[in-house]
Amino acid sequence: MDSSFIARMEQILSLYALPYDQQYPVICFDERPCFLIGEQVAGLEMKAGQPVREHYAYQKNGSCALLMAIEPKTGRRVAQVFDRRTK
Repeated sequence: MDSSFIARMEQILSLYALPYDQQYPVICFDERPCFLIGEQVAGLEMKAGQPVREHYAYQKNGSCALLMAIEPKTGRRVAQVFDRRTK
């Protein structure tokens, strides 16, 4: 890693060490695609002394986009789920 990347990361991480300021809250934001799947074949019955056995096949039920904003100093969270991801 180059030194400028490390310096930027240290600058970002230092924000978490600052005391809480209501006028300038620290907010983390993340977006991720999520694939919706279901079981196509039921798993096998459990037997004593054996691990659970599951079939690897699954049913595709589409996808969605998850958006999350978190204010770590207060624990406040806002989440939204969208049917699809757009630009």
